[in-house]
Amino acid sequence: MDYTQLGRTGTSVSRIVLGTMNFGDRTSEEDAFAIMDRALELGVNFFDTANGYGGASGRGATEEIIGRWLTARPGVRDDLVLATKVHSPMQDPGPDGDAVNARGASAWQVRREAIGSLRRLQTDRIDLYQFHHIDRHISWQEMWQAMEVLVARGEVLYTGSSNFAAWNIAQANEIASQRHFLGLVSEQSLYNLVQRSIELEVIPAAQNYGLGILPWSPLAGGLLSGGSTDAKARSAAAGITSQREDRRDQLDAYESFARERGWTPSALGLAWLLHQPGVTGPIVGPRTVEQLESAVSALEISLGEDDLRALDEMFPGPGGQAPEAYAW
Repeated sequence: MDYTQLGRTGTSVSRIVLGTMNFGDRTSEEDAFAIMDRALELGVNFFDTANGYGGASGRGATEEIIGRWLTARPGVRDDLVLATKVHSPMQDPGPDGDAVNARGASAWQVRREAIGSLRRLQTDRIDLYQFHHIDRHISWQEMWQAMEVLVARGEVLYTGSSNFAAWNIAQANEIASQRHFLGLVSEQSLYNLVQRSIELEVIPAAQNYGLGILPWSPLAGGLLSGGSTDAKARSAAAGITSQREDRRDQLDAYESFARERGWTPSALGLAWLLHQPGVTGPIVGPRTVEQLESAVSALEISLGEDDLRALDEMFPGPGGQAPEAYAW
């Protein structure tokens, strides 16, 4: 396993991040336990989840599965960098649903959901607590005050963001600096060979402020997983079957490029991300141990300049960072 620092912090994390969104939904608890066990054996020490994950098992179910796994394995917790998120409502609104304030990133909600996540995860701290989305209705003074309390109590170590625009990152960290607070140390963004728009502004902003980039959907919902039956099933589940057909020639060229070099398409897609500036590690969401092992194999792929140039030609990016990507 390869490791790097989490943004500008001194904490080392694996360059493959275990995403757990399938746990409790498309992956049973037994299989989830096996995946987490194997992740530790492979040296993956960075686990990512969210308060709202659980799918068919209900919101919060994924954190509960991780909590039961941690409880059954005394001593494992300190080997992990455990990340979760806050923003999503935990119940549907309405007379029988949750309280009207139970969404977003108000101080009320952040504190409430931190308590809930700690309870479900059966742990004393959240190593990386992430805003799952920008909350345009709450001031950064309020959000940072809430996080500062959690950090002072030892319940949160670091804070991160997900799905933020570049100016959100800049605003957040400028205000954090004014408060003498560390601020955001990571950003989770949609990033893969098919979707490269964060190269315009988000990645430059993250690099400037010392945030590590954690790409989610690194294989574009299955588009970059190859033409296997399982990959097509994943594409169908993600609702992107039409995209697969629209990109058939492009994907055929990509899959041929990978196999000519002895790589699987999925490992190549992850390896490309690992070669991009600012990327800490892609978040993979395996449903089986075999998929996890395939993801980790991406670390063995070394892409030369010719390889990277060929992939750029197959999947053109926005042309670099703004404004040079579209202006002089």
